[in-house]
Amino acid sequence: MGNRTPPLTDTQIRNAKPKAERYTLRDGDGLELLIQTTGVKAWYFRYKSPATGKRAVFKYAAPPYPATGLATARTWRDECRGLLAQSIDPKDHAKERKRAAQQEAASTFKSVAAEWHTNQLSQWKPAHAARVMRTFELHLFPSLGDRPITAISVPELLRTLKAIHAKGFADVAARMRAYCRGIFAHAQQAQLRQDNPAEALAKALPTTKTENRPALPLERVPELLERIETDKAHPVTKAMIRLTMLTFVRSSEMRFARWSEIDFARAEWLIPGERVPLAGVKHSERGAKMKTPHLVPLSSQALAIFEQLHAVTGRGEVIFRLNHNPAPVSENATNLALRRMGYDTKTEVCGHGFRTIACSSLIESGLWSVDAVERQMGHQERNNVRAAYTHKAEFIQERRLMTQWWADYLDAIRPGYITPHDFATPQEQGENVTTMERKR
Repeated sequence: MGNRTPPLTDTQIRNAKPKAERYTLRDGDGLELLIQTTGVKAWYFRYKSPATGKRAVFKYAAPPYPATGLATARTWRDECRGLLAQSIDPKDHAKERKRAAQQEAASTFKSVAAEWHTNQLSQWKPAHAARVMRTFELHLFPSLGDRPITAISVPELLRTLKAIHAKGFADVAARMRAYCRGIFAHAQQAQLRQDNPAEALAKALPTTKTENRPALPLERVPELLERIETDKAHPVTKAMIRLTMLTFVRSSEMRFARWSEIDFARAEWLIPGERVPLAGVKHSERGAKMKTPHLVPLSSQALAIFEQLHAVTGRGEVIFRLNHNPAPVSENATNLALRRMGYDTKTEVCGHGFRTIACSSLIESGLWSVDAVERQMGHQERNNVRAAYTHKAEFIQERRLMTQWWADYLDAIRPGYITPHDFATPQEQGENVTTMERKR
């Protein structure tokens, strides 16, 4: 016991000066202070490896003296000795703790969400990707960002989503659940967790009543057609309304149409996924809603209207423009005209309701496959397997017959209403019946 190293004092350590070569001050039980030639005083622990029995040195990772004082260094030494008593190498233990900490930091909700977000960039436009990340930063990261992805439970995720919903952001909450589903699926693929808590919340959020776009009952369509014809709207506006009835495309797809999209020879209108923006016109870059080209076969009636319009606005780029104004008509032009005709656009019919009228009639006729109607409506298969085979010209032959049948049907019911089914299946074969085999 007489050879035991006397413990160090703070005065000794403070007064220890650098020398030409580095040297060591020992505190006992393996704790040492190495004085570098630069004056840096770092703590070390000397011990025998429990695995090999060989001497080993372990440097304290904390800042050197005086930031790490003698008392703190002794506590660290005692922790190391405690690990050795359990045959655990303190250096290996520190490495494992560091690795676990790094893994935990790399597997927080925020880090996994960032990885998932990066994987989506090839499918998203930069502006959309930025909006998604900004939404994460506003609504998810404050409560979940620093949480280990493995620790987030179904109730915790539900509380976060309900808090978003309670602020009046019902749509955002629904989108965040969908995004979380992808984020936790990414965590599953990385073997960070076995379950997906977002899957359990498919119907957990309060439902929000959506506002339906009003559409007239089919028996009132002849009345609508008559009012359109007798309305005092500008000829370009009236042509746009009639074409919306005939083609049932979306309002922005119609309003921002360009002459370069119309193929008169083939009687086709190819709506691009994205258009060249018009200077000073908000949202004029919008094309087909699904962001992929949408081919619209034109009936002879629709083609005739486009030909008449070309004589009026054909010198410019935009189809639906008034007088010499290069910008398209107002986004409210159709609904303003409908209100002038005496319709309540909130409860009776609006421009978007033309799509509902057409879809209902086509389905009721019994002539057309649901897939063809859906494709003509501009709806695109969301399933990735199906989407790989979706093309702008899918069901194109059936759709050509469909759009012509629809235009003929609208002409036929002007004098009086005929149900779509009766028009498609008269008692005797007539000119109004398509030659395509009826779909069952």
